Amino acid sequence: MNVDLLFKIAAVGILVAVLHQVLCRAGREEQAMMTTLAGLVIVLSLVIKEISGLFSTVRTIFNL
Repeated sequence: MNVDLLFKIAAVGILVAVLHQVLCRAGREEQAMMTTLAGLVIVLSLVIKEISGLFSTVRTIFNL
């Protein structure tokens, strides 16, 4: 597993957390929730790429 992926996920998490707090303090709870959901989608897309690579490797190992 690549360490860069962990740093990317951590960076997205920190950015989303800061934006969420700023938007909540400004009274924009709806935008804060949408920012959180967007961060979740970004992280899931990063993880899905890695899971796809894992399944490809398993298929190659077992000749499926």
